[in-house]
Amino acid sequence: MPASTANPPRIAVLADSDTRWKWGALTASRIVPGSPSGVQPAPVLDGFLLRGRATPTPRQLAEVGVRADSLREVTAVEFLRAMAQTSYDVLVLALVGGGVQAVLHGLKRVWEGDADRPVVVTGYVGVVYEKLADGLLLRHGADLVLANSRQDADRFRAVYDGVGADSSSVTEVALPFLGGAPYTGEHDPYTVVFAAQPSVPESRKDRTYLLDRLVRHARLHPEREVLLKLRSKPGEHTTHIEELPYQKLAQRLDPPPNFRLVYGNMGEVLDRTDLMVTISSTAALESLHRRIPTVVLSDLGVREALGNHHFVGSGCLASWDQLDAGHRPTPDEEWVSRQGVAAGGAPSGGGSYASSWDVARERIAKLLDRPGGLPPLTPYYTPATAPGYLPGILARHHLGPDGSPLPGAPAADREPGPVRQIVRRAARGAYRHGVQRVAPVIRRMGEL
Repeated sequence: MPASTANPPRIAVLADSDTRWKWGALTASRIVPGSPSGVQPAPVLDGFLLRGRATPTPRQLAEVGVRADSLREVTAVEFLRAMAQTSYDVLVLALVGGGVQAVLHGLKRVWEGDADRPVVVTGYVGVVYEKLADGLLLRHGADLVLANSRQDADRFRAVYDGVGADSSSVTEVALPFLGGAPYTGEHDPYTVVFAAQPSVPESRKDRTYLLDRLVRHARLHPEREVLLKLRSKPGEHTTHIEELPYQKLAQRLDPPPNFRLVYGNMGEVLDRTDLMVTISSTAALESLHRRIPTVVLSDLGVREALGNHHFVGSGCLASWDQLDAGHRPTPDEEWVSRQGVAAGGAPSGGGSYASSWDVARERIAKLLDRPGGLPPLTPYYTPATAPGYLPGILARHHLGPDGSPLPGAPAADREPGPVRQIVRRAARGAYRHGVQRVAPVIRRMGEL
C-alpha cells in the first residue's frame, strides 16, 4: 500500500467459521498494516460472516478476540451485492475451497469491466494435510494464494504447475496467529494441555480412549494441572462438525480435582502451558513457535485420516505411555523451520517470522499501483474446463454457471427483514441439533 495514501485502506474479510474468521482478520491486519510513523492511517476492517452450519456465535467471536469496524452475517449473494456497492482495497476470502471458488466466479461477474477492483487474497487456516489438489484448484483465481510455510509454497506451486495453471499467485507467508511470550520454564503447577479437535478422531471409541488417557495422566501426576482445551460448546460449530463433544463423554467420568475442561483463546492457554498434547491440531504449531514442549500423539497410529502424518520428521510424535513416564520431546529444527514456525531459530517470534509478511505486502502494493488497474479474475475452473464439477459448487451458493444469482436465490434483491432473520436462526439451530443429536442416533441404529 503506498505510503502516500490519504485515506485509510479498506479491507473486507469474508469467513465461514470462527477459526477462519480469526485467520482472515489476522491476515488482513498483517498484509495491510497501518504505518507505525502515522503517515498512513490504520486500515478499516469490515467483516462478513457467510451464513451456514458453522457461522460463529457471539461467544465464539468474543473468544477469537479479533475486532472489526463492522461485522455482519450474509449469504453469498448478499456479499456479492455488498462488493458491487462498496469499494475496498483488499478482500480476504477465509472460506472452505468450494466457497472460495463460488465467490471468485460471483466477483468476476460483479466486477466485469471494472479494473478498479480490490486485490483478492485467500489461503489456508493451518496445516494442509488432505485434499491438497482439490482445495488448491478451488482457490485458484485469487490474486494471492497464501502458503503458511516454505514447504506449503513448494507444494502449492507444484500442483498449479502440474495442471498448467498460473502459479504466480502463490505467496509464502506464515500463520498469522503465531506469537506470544516464549516458553521460559516450568510453571507452578506444571500444566499439561490437550488441544481437542472437533472431527479428529471421529469415533466414540477413539475419543473415549483419549479422554480416559488424559484423566489417567491426571491421576498419575496429581501435582500437575491437566487441562482439556475445547474448541466449542455443545450446539456450536467450528470449521468441522463435532458429533461427539468431549464435554458429553466426560459426564460419565469422576475425574480428579487436577483435571479441568477449559475454553478461551488458545494464546492465553499457551501462556501457562508446559506440555502441549494433540492429535494434529494447528495448536501444535502455535506451541512449537513458542518453544513449548509439544507432543503429537501416536496412540491411534500415524495416519493420513488423523492428519498426524504431517508431523513425521518433527520429533514430536509420542504416546501417552511415554508421556506418563515423563517424556519431553525435542523438535527437529530443520522440520520446524520448513513449517514457518520459530523461523530462524528465534523463539520469541522475531527474526524471519517478523518479516514473513513482507513479500505479501509488497505484492499487494504493486498490484494496487498497477497501471490500468487489475485484470479480471481468472479461476482455473470454468464451465468449459470443469462442466461436471463447477456448476454444482456454484449452485450450493445459489449462483449460476456464469456467477450470477439463480432465480429464487435467498435475498438476491433485498436485505433480510426481521422475520426472515428469525427463521434463519431457527433453521440453523435445527440443523445443528440434527447433526449433533439425531444423526449419531441414526448411525448407531444402523450399526445394530
